[in-house]
Amino acid sequence: MHLHVLPTSNQTPLFMDLKARQIADYLQGTIEGDPEATVNQIAKIEEAVSGTITFLANPVYTQYVYSTKASIVLVSNSFKPEKPLGCTIIRVEDPYGALSKLLELYRKSIPEKKGVSSLAFIGEGTAAGEDNYIGEFVVIGQGVKLGKNIKIHPHCYIGDFSVIGDHTTIYSGVRIYDHTLIGRSCTIHSNAVLGADGFGFTPHGSNGFMKVQQIGNVVIEDDVEIGAGTTIDRATMGSTVIGKGVKLDNLIQIAHNVVIGENTIMAAQSGVAGSTRIGSNCMIGGQVGIIGHLNIGDDVKIAAQSGISTNIKSGEIHMGSPSFPIASYRKSYVHFRNLDKIVKKIKELEEQIDKLNSKRSD
Repeated sequence: MHLHVLPTSNQTPLFMDLKARQIADYLQGTIEGDPEATVNQIAKIEEAVSGTITFLANPVYTQYVYSTKASIVLVSNSFKPEKPLGCTIIRVEDPYGALSKLLELYRKSIPEKKGVSSLAFIGEGTAAGEDNYIGEFVVIGQGVKLGKNIKIHPHCYIGDFSVIGDHTTIYSGVRIYDHTLIGRSCTIHSNAVLGADGFGFTPHGSNGFMKVQQIGNVVIEDDVEIGAGTTIDRATMGSTVIGKGVKLDNLIQIAHNVVIGENTIMAAQSGVAGSTRIGSNCMIGGQVGIIGHLNIGDDVKIAAQSGISTNIKSGEIHMGSPSFPIASYRKSYVHFRNLDKIVKKIKELEEQIDKLNSKRSD
């Protein structure tokens, strides 16, 4: 049997032909070059071909703007070419932000799925708004409340008495336990699990551990995005709360009774232990570990792979494991790198002291 492999492409289709003047109007930019230059794909500047649009945001890639085959390049208002350009440029305040607007335009051009599959199961007492999509093999428990324009992709499970707000998208394989509350305009990516038991056990003599029943729930506020494979445990009592505008990457663990404040972002493989409170507008790097029962203030930044074992005041930047303020960490890191030399020097000094002591005793 012969397997036919389709060719791959480094370009993202726009599903439409757009002229430079249309793009400039949409992005409120200024054209230099051919206003009729037409594109229907988006590409990276070093891989672009004719008929694509790309962008220059990082100065490291400036060299490519002179050789790119792209028909249109988004550049900043401050860009000053040092050589002739073979493309049309559109000047904008923020090229990367402008690209994001184009990508959003592309997303909106994809036809939306609607309707309820005959292979979905919907429990008694479920109430649903209009323009929803419920895919094949979705199971929705009893008493669930669904808003309007919700997208639930195949093979999802929505537990009893959960609530999902308008314009929320839930991708395939998501598991949402009973009584979970999800706000408006949220995105939950594949295989995320919301509302599983918190990790609660108490020693039970010689019989090991007795499970502490987890009777709380999970509350996801509006405009939250949850990455693939991320798990958010329900509270022992009360609620585990993910605040408005929070963005969680893939493979993150949020334990029971954690509260994350508005507009905080967290990168992949980070974990937060039970009952810790994280403030608003924080930025947490990948593989950060935060122990339980801490208070992390607002506007805190934590570098990747840090281990957080103490409270952090608002506005601080932490790094290291165990972590401490970044200014102190950088000073200490100079000594970390020279540790081998320092140890060798100490041994030499000890040998000299031993020799001096030996002469004195003689």
